Amino acid sequence: MIIDGKALASDIEAEVRERVERLGFNPGLATILVGENPASQMYIRIKHAACERVGIRSENIVLPGDTDESTLIKTIQGLNKRGDVHAILLQLPLPGHLDPRKAMMAISPEKDADGFHPENMGALLLGAERLVPCTPRGIVYALEHLGVDIEGSEAVIVGHSNVVGKPLAAMLLNRNATVQVCHVYTRNLKEHTKDAEILVVAAGVPRLIKADMVRDGAYVFDVGINKVDGKTVGDVDFDAVKEKAAGITPVPGGVGPLTVAMLLSQTVTAAEMSLERQRS
Repeated sequence: MIIDGKALASDIEAEVRERVERLGFNPGLATILVGENPASQMYIRIKHAACERVGIRSENIVLPGDTDESTLIKTIQGLNKRGDVHAILLQLPLPGHLDPRKAMMAISPEKDADGFHPENMGALLLGAERLVPCTPRGIVYALEHLGVDIEGSEAVIVGHSNVVGKPLAAMLLNRNATVQVCHVYTRNLKEHTKDAEILVVAAGVPRLIKADMVRDGAYVFDVGINKVDGKTVGDVDFDAVKEKAAGITPVPGGVGPLTVAMLLSQTVTAAEMSLERQRS
């Protein structure tokens, strides 16, 4: 089975529209783009188009590529103070002279659309999932939507980034999966992946995972986006692995749409949290 990320994202967007209607106002998302990275510009356009579809008011703040740290932090602090901005997203990567960790820590935890703030990451590790990284949240949503029994399952994640691998491991542990986290430095990677019932690959290595590394009937989520001979491919040898997997996400059209849809959901969550604070 091909796991259609676009179809799942459409379901999420329908849920988000209903939540926006119940709120009675349009939540606000502010994105910050530093520089003119073409890929980042494309991702920003995709996110703002998605906001428009579900009734989220969005604005994009573009800063020059030579923006200094002080200016970026002040821009974020200004958005923190605005009542009409419920969620803030800092588009990564930043230019090399800027420290993404300092910038992320400047975002108010209550407005942290990406779930990268240490306070939100800490809550996740303690089992309190408030605002969490969007890609892991999308993967967990897909597993639950497909009726996969996460509890007790053998889950292997290839990739230990702060964006995908680490937070996804915490989310799966919170649901009582048995989790292994591997990476490109793992010795004998096949020995780990071949028994996985849930396999998530986010290593940034084109077609790293071959068919003989995958268990029959596994659910495989390919987070990789790589360019090979002008084509976009993932970290999984899709054509070979799809014959063995119970479900597999394509690249493109798999995890990417889920990530964007979860950004919308988290923006509404941030607005709902803001409303609760006002009422209490």
